[in-house]
Amino acid sequence: MLLKNKQVAIIGAGPVGLTMARLLQQKGVMVTVYERDKDPQARIWGGTLDLHPATGQQVMAQAGLLERYFALARPMGRILTDDQGAAFFTREPQADNPEINRNVLRTMLLDSLADKTVVWNYRLTGLAARAGKWQLHFAGQQPVMADVVIGANGGLSAVRQYLTDSVPRYTGTVIMQGDVPQPETGCPAFYRLCNRHILMAAANGNLLVASPDNDGALTYAVMFAAPETWLQQQDVECREDSGIRSYLAGRFSGWDACFQELFRHTAAFRCLPARRLPLDQPWRPDRPLPLTLIGDAAHLMPPFAGQGVNTGLMDALILSENLTTGRFGSIADAIRDYEAHMRVYASEAQQESAQNEQAMREPDFSFRQLMMKSGDQ
Repeated sequence: MLLKNKQVAIIGAGPVGLTMARLLQQKGVMVTVYERDKDPQARIWGGTLDLHPATGQQVMAQAGLLERYFALARPMGRILTDDQGAAFFTREPQADNPEINRNVLRTMLLDSLADKTVVWNYRLTGLAARAGKWQLHFAGQQPVMADVVIGANGGLSAVRQYLTDSVPRYTGTVIMQGDVPQPETGCPAFYRLCNRHILMAAANGNLLVASPDNDGALTYAVMFAAPETWLQQQDVECREDSGIRSYLAGRFSGWDACFQELFRHTAAFRCLPARRLPLDQPWRPDRPLPLTLIGDAAHLMPPFAGQGVNTGLMDALILSENLTTGRFGSIADAIRDYEAHMRVYASEAQQESAQNEQAMREPDFSFRQLMMKSGDQ
């Protein structure tokens, strides 16, 4: 096996990095995951994740975790409303395509790994080739050595600079995320409107997607188009929860009162510019030692097609198989083959996301039109 007696370092303990570690450990590979979070209890922001049957669920099956995934994930339907809270489409929950909280998924993956696989409070600051191995440097920690480095540390990956000069680009969409810890009492009217379904509403260029049961909290995202200059102008105001709350109240002033109730009782906000990492440039072929990227570190994309985590999990599956099945003569060959395949399916996923994003940003966009186009009744 290519990785026999080799030490693999994975940078980042997100779903993709942890799954990569699980797949390698199943084949007896020595692997350590280095994560900048202080400990496993660090909270991960964002809505629930939907692992698709043909991609994410396939990877969970290969990792021996599909049964556990279905035990922890929750089937959730969809309800589409207009800006006055009138529902015009409902799809009941589907058992074969549930949603899972990001923190629950992380815990599931951590529990599947050998003890001390993940090292916490290790923020990567640099890499250097030393005597045939990578020397990894971390803030406030002693350097460590590894034979292979896999960057799985998200859209702002510190590993990427060693492979490409490409950087994530703003796509023109702002995403504001909100969190209501006890929605039954905090925003009861909106919570009832969701009726335990993921709620989606759009009007006048504003989109809102809410998950009413995200490990006990209601989480939502508001999305709208804005030039990059707007981000710079709003930066100070939107640093504070009160500023975001006030901004959303004005932006949604014509919507039903239950949406205003949602904003008033939101405990915490995050304001994020949607970004995409272009794959139009080849990565550097002259790497002194084995090095590659998976997940958002490789192909960051906005969440408008539900493909981000699923694409990243496919990265982990293909790369782990290339490195452990004996089909390649060298680690470099295995990595090159993975990267060639990844560019194809990741570019397709990015394109799907971009097309959906462009459509959703149109002032007259309606989820009703989207459902009719897709054939849902």
